[in-house]
Amino acid sequence: MSWLRRATIGIGWAFCSAVAWAQGDLIVYGEALQNGWQDWSWCTRDLASTDYAHAGSRSVKVTMAAGWQGFYLSHGSMSTVGFTTLEFYVHGGTVSNRTLRVAGVLAGSAGPTVDLNPFIAGGSIAAGQWRRVSIPLSALGAAGASNFTGFWIQESAGVSQPAFYLDDIVLKATAPPSSVNLTVDLGHVLQIADPRMFALNGTMWDAQFNTATTRSLLLGIQNRALRIPGGSLSNEYHWATNTTLDNTWTWATDFNSFASVARDTGSQLMVTTNYGTGTPQEAAAWVHYANVVRAYGVRFWEIGNECYGQWETDHRPRPHDPYSYALAARDYIQQMKAVDPSVKVGVVTPLGEEAYANYTDHPAINPRTLQVHNGWGPVMLSTLRSLGVTPDFLIYHKYHQEPGQESDAGLLQSSTSWADDIASLRLMLDDYLGSIAANVEIVCTENNSVSHSPGKQTTSLVNGLFWADSVGQALKTELRGLYWWDVRNSPHTGNNNSPSLYGWRGYGDYGIISISNGDLHPAYYSAKLVKEFARGGEQVLATTSDYALLSIYAARQPNGTTRLLIINKSPTLGLPGNIVFSGPGTFSPAATVHRYGIPQDEAARTGIGSRDVSKATARTTGRNFSMLFPPYSMSVIVLPPKGVLPPP
Repeated sequence: MSWLRRATIGIGWAFCSAVAWAQGDLIVYGEALQNGWQDWSWCTRDLASTDYAHAGSRSVKVTMAAGWQGFYLSHGSMSTVGFTTLEFYVHGGTVSNRTLRVAGVLAGSAGPTVDLNPFIAGGSIAAGQWRRVSIPLSALGAAGASNFTGFWIQESAGVSQPAFYLDDIVLKATAPPSSVNLTVDLGHVLQIADPRMFALNGTMWDAQFNTATTRSLLLGIQNRALRIPGGSLSNEYHWATNTTLDNTWTWATDFNSFASVARDTGSQLMVTTNYGTGTPQEAAAWVHYANVVRAYGVRFWEIGNECYGQWETDHRPRPHDPYSYALAARDYIQQMKAVDPSVKVGVVTPLGEEAYANYTDHPAINPRTLQVHNGWGPVMLSTLRSLGVTPDFLIYHKYHQEPGQESDAGLLQSSTSWADDIASLRLMLDDYLGSIAANVEIVCTENNSVSHSPGKQTTSLVNGLFWADSVGQALKTELRGLYWWDVRNSPHTGNNNSPSLYGWRGYGDYGIISISNGDLHPAYYSAKLVKEFARGGEQVLATTSDYALLSIYAARQPNGTTRLLIINKSPTLGLPGNIVFSGPGTFSPAATVHRYGIPQDEAARTGIGSRDVSKATARTTGRNFSMLFPPYSMSVIVLPPKGVLPPP
């Protein structure tokens, strides 16, 4: 979005054994709201009342001075896979019995409402007593949902309600199985992995980018693609002078420096042209310089950055207008391809047919549903179709949380939303471009955990786990590129550093490498581990897991070696995985296991031990085998085909 954005116990290689299980409940309220939950109530409430407390010293005091008022706790869209029940304790204060109903909220809209009383131990609220409430998520229409955004408790009889109290509000986790079943179908190939799925954003303000250190670090993770010159500043950037707007001072890294690093590290370039203050002629001149004068062979270009958003610079007569953008995109595409017909040019869109309906004078009719939409995507795509212009790819940016709403558990389940997002974008392409949409790829050129104002979660082990899981989930879709934001950004100390979030660094930073002290954040080691899984050209295989906290992904190399990426998203549980293969193929019993998790993160904190990805060998017993995966860990298991020994 903006340049400011894009400013304990180690368990070894043992196979499955007995392990102490615990619940991975998600705390909503305990002394205070936690894990990114926010108060959106329309009643009088005190979230730090000391009148009564079920545990600790505080509870929520709720007073409904008029009928139909409600107590509403909201969260950014999250998955409820792995949770079964909404549980809390209620105290009647000085009054028994209430007329209250509860609703789950999906994508901001209330689902089925249920009367509260049947779910209260004892059947009703009691004066002077705490009573437990357990509401199955299925009763709220929220079981297994991918877009759960909260719940409310509402007065249901049109009368006032004197004060009552709530405490210890949690989402109860599904009890883990004795062994998690992980399946790999060797006969079901989903797609061939694109190298652009393992990509990073570089930034013009990174004075250390064009250095031997950066080259070495990018080679260390075998980075395959780089996007430049730097997010929102792309809409102000003049490549020929390495300046933005009318400034005379130049940025730390210019285009030739970016190209030099990309060449030396084997990375393809994705270039964002200037839409906000630039012209098609300027973009075409950039293509000419890059590919004709310097022969850099830059194949991928996008027109502007998030041009639908008011935060972006746009000096055109109708700023942030999808119709104007489409007209300009026609000229950008024609003039850039006139210079080099081999280049691929993409256009930007948000998700949803009504997203960023900034104008209403060029409505688009969906030919399948016959509904009228003014959102950016429909207007832009239908205008391009009327002009006879087909972009080469559609550009999407995905940040999974909003600042202040960060939740480790929520983030680690959010990657399952990739399938829905990509399916929605494909449907929009098909609807508004028709048959020619089949030729248009979908690429995500920015991805990270929080949309702006990064807190300590961005520099924690959780963000590293999330990135690996996001790559795995995205590989199971038709997405052709996934660019993480970013190599180096800048540290921020004043954002969400809540103790409810895992991690020990007291600052946030989107960069995988600290721009201030060179520290390698867990996201760097996540990339270093994932390079052992895939880099592009592998067959992505179908996989399943029957427990949400243990994910599995599989890729097969051309030489027959199968590599598994397995991520344990529980902070406390070692999870035994029973790995079962179907389809043709046998493996050598000697496997190589690469792993990164809590021990390495603790080594970075204490300075004791190795902070790097570990490597060990393990013997598998037959084609199917079991292995114990430590809490908060990611593992890559390399399985050579039978008769092939792993390298020493």
